[in-house]
This record gives sequence, structure tokens and C-alpha cells, in this order.
Amino acid sequence: MRLPFFFRLLLLSIVLLTGMPAVRAEDASAPAATATAQDLVFMNRSVIRFRTPLLGATPEQRAERGRQNVGEILARREADQVELKADPAGRIVMIGGRMAFFIANEDVDRLSGESLDALSQTVVERLERAIREMHEARDGQALIQDALLALGETVLLVLAVLGVIRLRQMLARRLLRTVAEQAGRLRLAGMALVRRDRLQHAMRWLLGGASWALCAVFAYTWLSAVLARFPYTRVWGEQLNDFLLGVLLRMVTGMLGAIPNLLIVALMFFVARAATGMLSPLFERVERGQATAGWLDRDTAGPTRKLVTLLIWIFAVVMAYPYLPGAQTEAFKGMSVLLGLMISLGASSVVGQAASGLILMYSRTIRRGEYVRIGEHEGTVMELGLFTTRLRTGRGAEITLPNSLIVGTATQNQSRGVEGAGFLIDTTVTIGYDTPWRQVEAMLVEAAGRTAGVRMSPPPRVYQLALSDFYPEYCLVCHAVPATPQSRADVMSQLHAHIQDVFNQYGVQIMSPHYMADPAEPKRVSPEAARPAPVRPDAA
Repeated sequence: MRLPFFFRLLLLSIVLLTGMPAVRAEDASAPAATATAQDLVFMNRSVIRFRTPLLGATPEQRAERGRQNVGEILARREADQVELKADPAGRIVMIGGRMAFFIANEDVDRLSGESLDALSQTVVERLERAIREMHEARDGQALIQDALLALGETVLLVLAVLGVIRLRQMLARRLLRTVAEQAGRLRLAGMALVRRDRLQHAMRWLLGGASWALCAVFAYTWLSAVLARFPYTRVWGEQLNDFLLGVLLRMVTGMLGAIPNLLIVALMFFVARAATGMLSPLFERVERGQATAGWLDRDTAGPTRKLVTLLIWIFAVVMAYPYLPGAQTEAFKGMSVLLGLMISLGASSVVGQAASGLILMYSRTIRRGEYVRIGEHEGTVMELGLFTTRLRTGRGAEITLPNSLIVGTATQNQSRGVEGAGFLIDTTVTIGYDTPWRQVEAMLVEAAGRTAGVRMSPPPRVYQLALSDFYPEYCLVCHAVPATPQSRADVMSQLHAHIQDVFNQYGVQIMSPHYMADPAEPKRVSPEAARPAPVRPDAA
């Protein structure tokens, strides 16, 4: 029983040892089967691309043998008619009845949907064209004619370049003269926006770049035309022309392909514009006081219109973004990411200021035309913006406050405590305890009644704010109706002047802020001494 077992083992060993060379032979032939494709080139033209080995010859060897055969057959100058002969393995290409090369079935590009008949017909056309160019290259008269035409095209190139240079010089003189005349008119707050020399340098640079680009196009066209004149270099000229035409065709195709998307973008922007146009009359009527819409009033109509318009356009841009040309490219996406990063890093304070402005607008903490006191600043609100608020003091100064500061600071609104137009004004005096408080209050009310712009209805009121160590503090509060910040300062000045006059009239000393002892004589101004020089006698 052991002998058959060893016999089987011996047979198996022999089979394995004899099978290994076969495997190695197959491995050695694998590179030949996967050899790279090679073009058969004749007169610089690609006639056919061999994709597979044939009868032990690689595609490179097939291409070289085919080129030699075509050259040898045409060198005999017997016949140059190209024919095809059918074969089960492919097609035989014949020139003048002689075999030039063989087209195998495996040379067909199946992935692109090419067929053997279509490939064979294309090869015949290419080969016939290469043969015609070979005959043209041997025709001396035709070469001389092509050389003369190339010389004429060169002369045209030189004239075109000279014309571009001449045109650039002429445009430079006119544009620089126009820039010199118009640059001085572009001013802001008395200062030139653009320096004349910088603008002229930029114009020279733009004209130079445009002229060089135009000359480069002329040179490219000339080179492709000259190369296409001669048979041996014609294929290079055709490649240059095909490249330029291909670029132009891709540009035109891209623009035509972008037209539907651009129409969608235009439609979205048109809808956004129509929506803002439909809402504008409503906001304008509310701003003019001709209509109201619930929470929307004259103060909030303006900022609300801006916000609604901004949101509509942002929505339109977001919806139109995918349809913009190049929106799906990596460059466009990278630019969008960079822009978003810049906005996110730099807009934190801006967003905070804008949010504060919206809080002031919609909470109606302050309104335009009201007199407010914000911290140590006070004045009439002239403009309530999205980022800042402007106050105008009675002394003519203008104060600009960030909205975030206003939101975080206690605000006194002296226009809200009155009925109708106007606002409250108040002033404080300190009078000694030896003066009856009823007399002080009566004098302050009388001084308010003498002041133009102060209303007596509701009547002025006097408050005793504190009983200090040396005097009581009296605060006069009254209702004034000045229309401008300057008139309010005038009212306050007149009120203080009348207070002094009334106190002098009744012989009451104003010893503010305090005194240590009674003076020997009363400290007051007599009526006879109320207008000393250089005061005019008829002064108020």
C-alpha cells in the first residue's frame, strides 16, 4: 500500500516542477500584452494608434515597421493609392497594391464606442492626407509660393504690431490728458481722492498690458498660420489653431451653458427687487405718519424697511448662489470660506453695535428729537443709527455715542415726562436757612414765569432735594417747549438770569454753594447797579 502512495507523491512533484516554467513564461509575456500603445507617425501626422502586440511584435515595433513600409513604398513612386483588404483578424492597409501595415481587431478603442470599419476609414483618410502633403513637400514651386505667403503674413504681423504701438501711444496721450484734467475734480472734504501721478501710472500700466496682450495674440495667430503653410509643420500649425479655437469654443460653450443659470439668478433678483418695491410704499406712508401698522410706527419704519430689504436680498443671494457660474469650483468654495472666516472674525463688535442699535430702536428707549442725558452727556437726539447715536448740545457741540454704550448706561429721557411737545428743564439753587422756603419757592416760580419758552401749564414746581449743613437745596422743574437744541440753551440761560434778577429784586442773597458766616452787608445787586458798564442801558 505504501508504493502507490510514494508513486503518487513522485508524480505530483514532477507535475509541479514542470508547471513552474510555464507559469514563468506566462509572466514573462504579460508585459507584452499590457504594452503601451504607440502611434504610427508619418509627415508628423498620427495615422493610427497600435494598442496590442501582433505576431510577437510590440506596438512600438509595429509602428516603426509600418512607418518604414509606408516610406519605402512611396519612395518607389509607382502608385500611392490607399486601399483596404478585409481579414478575419482585422484590416490590411495597402498602398499601390503593397501591404503597408495591419489593423488588428484589438486596435479598436471599444471603450469610446469605436468600430473596426470606422477606424479603418479614418486611417485611410489620414494616410491619404499625409501622402498629399509628402508630394507637396517635394514640389519646389509650391514651397516657394508658401514661403512668399509666409513672408507676406510676417509683414502683416509687423504692421499690426506697429499699429498697436501707435494706437497705444495715441490713447496714452489722450487718456493721460483726460486723467490730468479730471483727477483734480475728484475731491472729498477739500482733499484729492486719487493722486494724479498714481492714476497716470496705472493708466500707462493698463495700456501697456493690453497692447502686449494684443501683440501676443497677433504673434500666436501668425505662428500658427506660418506653420500651417508648409507640409511638414502643418500639423503643428493646426494644433495651435485647434488649441486657440478650443479655448474660444470652451469659453463660448461655457457662456452659453451659463445662460440658463444666469436667467434663474436674474429671476431671483427680479423677484427680490419686486418684493422690496412692493413693501416700500407701506414703509414710506408709515414714516410720513399717514398710516400705522400695529407695532410699526414712524420711529421704527425706517430701520424696519432696511432690515426687511437686507433680509430679502440675503435670501435672494443665498438662493442664487448655486446657480452662479463657477460656484461649484474649488476656487469659488475657497473664496467663500475665506470671506466667511474674515466676516466671523471681524464682525463680532459690528454685530454687537448693530444689535444694540436695534434694541434702542425697537424698545423705543430714545427717539429722534428727544432730550436725553446719557451718563455725563446730554443733548437732543439728532440721529439714531444702527451703530451710533448723535446728540446735539445747546452749545453747538455734537456728541457721537456708540449704541453699546447707551444700552449699558442709565439714560434719562426728559421728553417723556411732559404732555405734548417739549421736555422738562430743571435747575438747582442753594439758599441759606435764614430765608423762608416759601419765599424761595415763590421767587423761583416767578423767575420761571418771566422766561420765554417756559409753560405755566402745567405749573412749575419746586422741590427741596436736601437739607444740607449750611443750606437747603431747591430744584425748579418746569415744562419748556424749545424746538431746537440751541433754543433750549437759550431758555436755560434766560431762566438762570431771571432767577438772579428776582432774588436781587426781593433782597435775597444767593450764597451758593455755602458760607461760613453772615456778611456785614447783604450780598446782592441793586436795581441801579444792574447794568454797569460796558452793559448797554437798554439791555434785557
